[in-house]
Amino acid sequence: MAVYPGHPFLKKRYSMKIAIATEGNNVSLHFGRTPQFTLVDIEKNKLVKKETIDNPGHKRGFLPEFFHNKGIDCIIAGGMGHRALRLFEEKDIKVILGITGSVDKIIGDILKGGLEENENLCKPGEGKGYGVEKED
Repeated sequence: MAVYPGHPFLKKRYSMKIAIATEGNNVSLHFGRTPQFTLVDIEKNKLVKKETIDNPGHKRGFLPEFFHNKGIDCIIAGGMGHRALRLFEEKDIKVILGITGSVDKIIGDILKGGLEENENLCKPGEGKGYGVEKED
């Protein structure tokens, strides 16, 4: 049986659904403010589906619930705010941050087992312009 070397979470998974914060063809630096998400289904350690959707919005608590309802197991982004990290943890969705580069390269890295988490690239106040502005 094939396993995912590299990131410890991915090592444990044989099939999963992943949401990648996407800007153009690259991983977005800020999860909540990304213009799109690339949704990836991996079954039996092979890519079986890849779909890009528009960001459905950035209201407090919305995206963790949205992705939980879609059966997402893992989120990949350059960065994410602390509140969102906590909300995804509550939904039992793993978040892997500090990821940069093209979405296709990242998918290839996942399948080859070379995806490594890095420092959270999200800085407070960055990423404005996509989704819904933060609520007070």
